[in-house]
Amino acid sequence: MADVTQRILALLATLQTGRSFSSDELAARLDVSPRTLRRDIDRLRGYGYPVRARPGPGGHYRLAAGTAMPPLALDDDEAIATLLGLATLAATGSAAEGSLDEAATRAYGKVDQLLPKRLRHRAAHLRASLETGTTPAPSTSTEVLTALAEAVQHRRVITFDYTGRDGTVTSRRVEPHRHVHHNLRWYLLAWDTGKDDWRVFRIDRIARLHTTTTTYAPRPLPAGTALDYLRQGLNKDRVRVVLTVDAPLSAVVDAFKYQEAEIVALDGRRTEVVLRTDTWQWLLLALAFLDADFTVREPPGLRDALRAFGARLLRCL
Repeated sequence: MADVTQRILALLATLQTGRSFSSDELAARLDVSPRTLRRDIDRLRGYGYPVRARPGPGGHYRLAAGTAMPPLALDDDEAIATLLGLATLAATGSAAEGSLDEAATRAYGKVDQLLPKRLRHRAAHLRASLETGTTPAPSTSTEVLTALAEAVQHRRVITFDYTGRDGTVTSRRVEPHRHVHHNLRWYLLAWDTGKDDWRVFRIDRIARLHTTTTTYAPRPLPAGTALDYLRQGLNKDRVRVVLTVDAPLSAVVDAFKYQEAEIVALDGRRTEVVLRTDTWQWLLLALAFLDADFTVREPPGLRDALRAFGARLLRCL
């Protein structure tokens, strides 16, 4: 195995089985010489993995059990991406105890200890120079997320209390199928046995979750993906809008950065925008900041509303 990283990971995976291996057995498994094997063992120890060796007849190598996690086998880019991902996640939500964002905040402060020594200084420099803006979002319990994941994996029926949009609390019994993360919210797609139909639940509104011993058979999803089905529900009361904007793709994407829209360059100077909206006022605000000509291709009602608004502005001049 010519690639050192691949070889080290293969050695680690072998030792993590918990067995003891002789030098000859490990060398044969990895297709390396005894000398190379010894160097690789030393590398693992340098990364913080407690590889124990028993010399002499019947000698062997074994990965000792420990209470602390050893350094992560990350390259430079992966380490930086991990830190940035944790920082971004920590900046969402209210940091309530037991929430996903609160756990990310704690992990962000500890991850340096899990990195190889050669990466720790880069992580420290990144942390010292990084600031993130807080994005308001509901906090989601890590305990609830993991319990739902277990239920989905083992196809277990779950029960919970659910607080609806109007504050009404109902008891639900469902077959969980998918988690969905969309627009800083976590959702559960499930078959509601009481409604005999598919339902989507905001996970931050779930309480008193209980996993039963009852199993269920898998069902075909109601759309191509759970995210597709969620989007259909979120957009059911919204109007489809199609615009042609006389501006390059990069400018249009920036103007609509907080909206879920399909944005496609028609050429170097014009861009098509397809989205759904429940009111035209916010759309007008985004277009005003863009400062570019545009054409409303659909719906006709939006064109009428914009004409009326334009006439009102002219009367005020």
